[in-house]
Amino acid sequence: MTEPQQSVVEADDASTRDRVARSILEHGPSTAADLAERLGLTPAAVRRHLGVLTDAGHLEPREQRVYGQRGRGRPAKVFALTDPGRETFHHAYDDLAIRALGFLRAEGGDQAVADFAEQTMDEVRRRFLADGAEYATPAEALAEVLNERGHVASLLPVATGTQLCQHHCPVSHVAREFPELCAAETKLFSELLGSHVQRIATIAHGDGVCTTHIPHPVERKKVT
Repeated sequence: MTEPQQSVVEADDASTRDRVARSILEHGPSTAADLAERLGLTPAAVRRHLGVLTDAGHLEPREQRVYGQRGRGRPAKVFALTDPGRETFHHAYDDLAIRALGFLRAEGGDQAVADFAEQTMDEVRRRFLADGAEYATPAEALAEVLNERGHVASLLPVATGTQLCQHHCPVSHVAREFPELCAAETKLFSELLGSHVQRIATIAHGDGVCTTHIPHPVERKKVT
């Protein structure tokens, strides 16, 4: 292979790896089969690019979380972006979103931004209501919906309830400028879980993980 041909192949490989990483950024932790179907690539090609991205420290393999009853066999391996992997993406879309929301606030005021933020939660509400019955608890259903949206969510039992942890926030840079996005998300969590949840930490404010406390249900004593 001549040097120009080698350069073309390397450029094509780099472009495909960018597509693989971007697909994981947009859709959350994914299996090789998911990526192959999504990108129109062969599983062998996807596994090769996953290997390169993992060796570079941009991806890490994890055991796929299974909520509810687990079937036979080992869970599929999923690949998730690491912090260095996320940093390779520029934030041009974030800058555009910040400018757009700034314009919306200037034209319609704070309430217009709050209304927009609540509207962005409609897809989470729809997926939760459509698939929530498949999971043992509402919190598990919500965590799965968030995972589908790239939030890398997990549940941590604590003495007073459960902590919903979101290890990635796709809109953290925008939410830093417009906290209405976090407020709308917290409000939706309370609505879907039927509980007064409390936001303990957010990536947008510099914390490592977005953490929401879901208290144990209050047991009402019967009046005799």
